[in-house]
Amino acid sequence: MDSLSGISMFVAVAETRSFTKAGNLFGVSSSAVGKSIARMEERLAVRLFHRSTRSITLTTEGALFLERCRRILSEVEAAEAELSEASGAPRGRLRVSTPQLIGLVMPALDGFMRLYPDIALDVDLSDRMVDVIEEGFDAVIRTGTQHDSRLASRRIGTCKQVVVSTPEYLAQHGTPAHPRELASHGCLLHKFPATGKIERWPFKLEADEPEPLLRERLTCTTIEAITQALLQGQGIAFLPTFIVRDELESGRVVTLLDDYMSQTVTFSMLWPASRYASPKLRVFIDYVVQHMRI
Repeated sequence: MDSLSGISMFVAVAETRSFTKAGNLFGVSSSAVGKSIARMEERLAVRLFHRSTRSITLTTEGALFLERCRRILSEVEAAEAELSEASGAPRGRLRVSTPQLIGLVMPALDGFMRLYPDIALDVDLSDRMVDVIEEGFDAVIRTGTQHDSRLASRRIGTCKQVVVSTPEYLAQHGTPAHPRELASHGCLLHKFPATGKIERWPFKLEADEPEPLLRERLTCTTIEAITQALLQGQGIAFLPTFIVRDELESGRVVTLLDDYMSQTVTFSMLWPASRYASPKLRVFIDYVVQHMRI
């Protein structure tokens, strides 16, 4: 158990980047934390942290060790939960990753936290493709088709993606009747942060028709920022319907080029298939699948 305590302390230092903050979590002094890390480094014969007067950062070996330690602690926590499952309400810490869609994700997470006050959420809002197993996540929410055999999945929902603009913009600049006419309009484009590639607008075209030119007005790595520019009348965007649902219903935003567009996006919950699904994970999956409004 001394080794397990040392592992917990190492993870705390890695996540807080501070001996003092890690010590506060365990109710010990920063020097006690430092000695624990030093003993671990001596035992492993590797340096886990780069230390300076201003910062603490993981070495390459420390980063590899961190992911292993997270999995160890997760398995221990799952074993404890399995033994005590019948004793009370779900509790503990859940580490989850979700797309950077605050307006979609947070209402569901807020409702979950109200219903399960003993479960602490550690949320990574990111559009990067995290490695669920290696990075020690309990669950992730992702879009598209998943092919990782190490993961179990549950479908949350599907929504359409549409080309949209505001009536004010169209009154000033005209309404495109064909995708090729977008070359004379301001297009609000989404760039995938992990790859730097621009998201394609998947129009249905004749076999010999070239891809339409999208004249760049704004390129951004978050679609919520693109939505704000759209609502300010800055141009035309390609968005999932959930992000402009209310605006479509009120007429503040209208769809364009519907005859050339038939695209949907699917959201799924993923979690390690080989890991014991603890009560806290099961209720999280059930709640999000039922309450995320896509």
